[in-house]
Amino acid sequence: MALRIGVPQETAPGEKRVATVPDVVAKLIKLGFAVSVQSGAGDAANFADDTYVAAGASIVPTAAELWAQSDIVFKVRAPSPEEVALMREGGVLIGFVWPAQNPALMEQLKAKRATVLAIDCLPRQLSRAQKMDALTSMAGVSGYRAVVEAANAFGRFFNGQITAAGKIPPAKVFIAGAGVAGLAAIGTAANLGAIVRANDTRAEVADQVVSLGGEFVKVDYEEEGSGGGGYAKVMSEGFQAAQRAMYAQQAREVDIIITTALIPGKPAPKLITADMVRSMKPGSVIVDMAAEQGGNCELTVPGESVVRHGVTIVGYTDLASRLAKQSSTLYSTNLLRLTEELCKTKDGLVNVNFEDDAIRGLTVIKDGEITWPAPPPKLPATPAKPKAAAAAPAASKGHGHGSVEPMSAKTLAIVFGVGALLFALVGLYAPASFLAHFTVFVLACFIGYMVVWNVTPSLHTPLMSVTNAISSIIAIGALVQVAPPLAGVAGAADRPNTLILWLAVVALVLTAVNMFGGFAVTRRMLAMFRK
Repeated sequence: MALRIGVPQETAPGEKRVATVPDVVAKLIKLGFAVSVQSGAGDAANFADDTYVAAGASIVPTAAELWAQSDIVFKVRAPSPEEVALMREGGVLIGFVWPAQNPALMEQLKAKRATVLAIDCLPRQLSRAQKMDALTSMAGVSGYRAVVEAANAFGRFFNGQITAAGKIPPAKVFIAGAGVAGLAAIGTAANLGAIVRANDTRAEVADQVVSLGGEFVKVDYEEEGSGGGGYAKVMSEGFQAAQRAMYAQQAREVDIIITTALIPGKPAPKLITADMVRSMKPGSVIVDMAAEQGGNCELTVPGESVVRHGVTIVGYTDLASRLAKQSSTLYSTNLLRLTEELCKTKDGLVNVNFEDDAIRGLTVIKDGEITWPAPPPKLPATPAKPKAAAAAPAASKGHGHGSVEPMSAKTLAIVFGVGALLFALVGLYAPASFLAHFTVFVLACFIGYMVVWNVTPSLHTPLMSVTNAISSIIAIGALVQVAPPLAGVAGAADRPNTLILWLAVVALVLTAVNMFGGFAVTRRMLAMFRK
C-alpha cells in the first residue's frame, strides 16, 4: 500500500515557508504517494488550499489529524516537542533537524522509533547530492535577501550617480565569507551598482568573487582554510589576528558589511568587534547572517534590527522565510529529488538504503536507532598524475601541435637537398605542360600547409572539412570528361573511352558527397563554439 506524505503548517515563530508546493505535490503523486496538507500550511507563502487540492492533495483541518495519518512528514524547521508527541510511531520525518544542536529532540524521535532524514546532514561533497542540497538553496535566497535588507536600512543609492544636485558616490559593500550565501550577496550587490569587496579563508573562491563583479580582499597571512564539505575550517590564531586587522580596516572604509561565516556544529565566529562597529561611519549597516548561531558581530541581537554607535545591525534569523514563496519552491524541489532517490521503483514506498552514501549521510535515526554521525562518504580516489615520459621535455619544445620533435639542422639540410635534386630532374626532363601544372601543385601544397599549420588546433576539424570541400576541384576535371564534345572545337572528336567516362561519373558522385558533407560538418563544428 502506498505511503502518505503529510505537510503540516510550520509552528516556529515567524516561519512562512511550507515544505511542499502544489507543483511538487503533483510529482509526488506520480511517484505513487498520497499527499495531505494541513489547512493554511501554504497561506504565508501564497499557496492557497485550493491550489493544493487542484494538484491532487487532500486538505486536513488540524495538525493532530495530519501527523496521525501521515507515514512520512515533510518539515522545514525542526519539529517542536509538541509535534513529536503527535508523530505516528515508526514514522518517517524529513526536514531540517540539526542533530548536533538538538540532542533532546534526537532522544524524543528515538523514543518514537522514527526514521529521520536530516536535510542539513547531506554530504555536500558528493556531486550527485547537489540536487538535494537544501542548505545551498536556502543560503542563496538568504544572501540575496541580506542585500535587500541592507539596502532598506542604508537609506542611500547603491550605485553611483551624477545628478543636477551633485555627484553621488557608489556604496561600498564588504562581504565576510564567500560561500553560497556570500556569493549570492556579492552578485546582488554588484548588480545594484555597489563597489563590492569580499574575503574568505578559502583561497579558491577568489576567482568566483571576481567573476561576480567583486574584489577579493586577501588576508596578509598564508594559510589554507578549506575544511571539507563546502565549509571553512577554524583558522589559527595568527591568521585570525591578521584577519581582524583586515576587517578593522574595511570597517572604517565601507558603508555596509554582510557577514556569513558559519562552521557546522560550532558557534558563529566573532569577526566584527564592538570597536570595529564604533569605527564605522554613522548610517552604516551590518547584516549578520549568522545571527541564529550567535552572530559574527559582538553587538548583534538575534531576530532584531538594532542601532549601535550610529550603525544599524540587522540580526534577522528568517531571511529565507522573508522570500517565502521562492524559498518554499526551491526547498520542496530538493525534497522531491530526495524522495525520488528513496522511491526509485515509483510505487509509493521508500527504501532508506545505507549503501547510498547520500542517503546514509542524511539518515540520523533509523527505526529508532541513532545513526548520526554518518561515516565519511566514499569519494572517488583522485587519479595519480602520470609520470612524465622521457620524451616529454623534447616534445614540449615543439609548436604545440602534437608531440613531434622538430628536425635537426642536419636532417633539414638533407631533406632540402633531396627535394632540390628532384625538382632539378623534373625541370630538365619533364614536358613544359607538365612543368606548369607541377609548379602550381607545389605552390598550392606549400600555401595549404602554412595556412593549416597556423590555425588553432581546436579548429582543425572544421578547417579540414572546409578544405575537403574546396579542394574538390577534381569535379571540374570529371565534368570535362563527362560533358559532350562541342562541335568545331579542337579535339572535339576525341571522346573518352567507356572506362574513363564511368570513372569520371564515380568521381563526380564522391566529390559531391565530399563537398556537401564538408560544409555540413563545418557548420556543426562551428556551432559548438558559439554560446
